[in-house]
Amino acid sequence: MSTFRVTRAGRARPAGSGFELAVWYLIRLTGIGLFVLALAHYIVVHFVFDPAYQDAAWVTVRWANMAQRTIDWLMLVFVLFHAFMGMRTVIGDYTHGGVRSALMILLYLIGLLLLAMGSMVVFTLPLPQVPA
Repeated sequence: MSTFRVTRAGRARPAGSGFELAVWYLIRLTGIGLFVLALAHYIVVHFVFDPAYQDAAWVTVRWANMAQRTIDWLMLVFVLFHAFMGMRTVIGDYTHGGVRSALMILLYLIGLLLLAMGSMVVFTLPLPQVPA
């Protein structure tokens, strides 16, 4: 008969304080935030409003609300931070030396580029005029 040893899942909390501990906590907080925001987004888009009637006019009304744009931007920020800091952990665990440095630089550049592009889309599109 075999026995199983129960182990704790997930990455252990970093010892001490500093940048690694802050990233560890922020990954967990953004995960919770993503769960709440994505669930709210799904409920609004698929249950509150009938998808059969969602067309360009519905999107215009939705994006005319600055609060909705802010929520969408916050979801973008949470997704990017959570995903790229997770990839940072994977790169740190499986690479060493110059390869690690090159991949980290590339990861941060791609993350900042995507954040800038997404922010430009969310905040620079003109507010649509909602028909009365």
